[in-house]
Amino acid sequence: MHPAPSVIVFTTLSGLGFGLLFWLGLGIPSVTGWSAFAFFTIAYVLAVGGLISSTFHLGHPERAMKAFTQWRTSWLSREGVAAVAALLIMAGFGAGLVFMAANWAVLGWLGALLSLLTVYCTAMIYGQLKTVPRWKQPLTPVLMLTISLAGGALLAGQVSYALILLPLAGVVQVAWWVMGDRALVESGSNLSTATGLGQPGQVRAFEPPHTGTNYLLREFVHVVGRKHAVKLRAIALILGFALPVVLLLLPFNHIFALFAIVSHLAGIAASRWLFFAEAEHVVGLYYGKR
Repeated sequence: MHPAPSVIVFTTLSGLGFGLLFWLGLGIPSVTGWSAFAFFTIAYVLAVGGLISSTFHLGHPERAMKAFTQWRTSWLSREGVAAVAALLIMAGFGAGLVFMAANWAVLGWLGALLSLLTVYCTAMIYGQLKTVPRWKQPLTPVLMLTISLAGGALLAGQVSYALILLPLAGVVQVAWWVMGDRALVESGSNLSTATGLGQPGQVRAFEPPHTGTNYLLREFVHVVGRKHAVKLRAIALILGFALPVVLLLLPFNHIFALFAIVSHLAGIAASRWLFFAEAEHVVGLYYGKR
């Protein structure tokens, strides 16, 4: 798939933002006043900024509001509904902490649950697509949820939780790559199924379907060299998971903490780029690209 920058920014930032909102909803860290204001500002900038960036990939951004009406059948619509509900409820919870030093725990827990639900819905936008076997696997929502929780713990300054969740997210990431690498082959899709010609004999392409490019080739067929994929995976693992853990294990220092967050953000951005760039849409079989 074509790795559109807007979608990479969306999945990276919104996951971190809603992850931080989850911890804040649980009362972790326990903050009030200006401290609470600072944490909620960071969470909302990331979550809302990520959601807004996703609209830039739409052909008609002005029609984005219509997505909210299809919640019965669309994970995209469910994501929008859950996100708005989470942001509104957490706004009420945050207002209590900032202006009245009041911890309305019920609102916090509900907002935390809706924040996780938003991340799950985002994951299922991709995880339910049969046309992209790499995405359609049980680990897709697990991957996005664990990364969101780990990043949220890091932003919330919860070192003990982050030291558990970051390695766990790294293991899930590796497992997701391993399962994804064989997903297309195991799906049974090939040039025969893509063209519908089937048996007898083996189907092979004699000539390309046409001489020029088209929308399908631009958006759904993106091939990453294996050498580059391996390098980017190593960068994602080191920056996204390993280096932040090392920095957290050092004696506490605000500079180290900031480096850990920046490193994690860069690593997850690389991971998200691979998430899209390595996704083999089955339409590529028809064009002989797989």
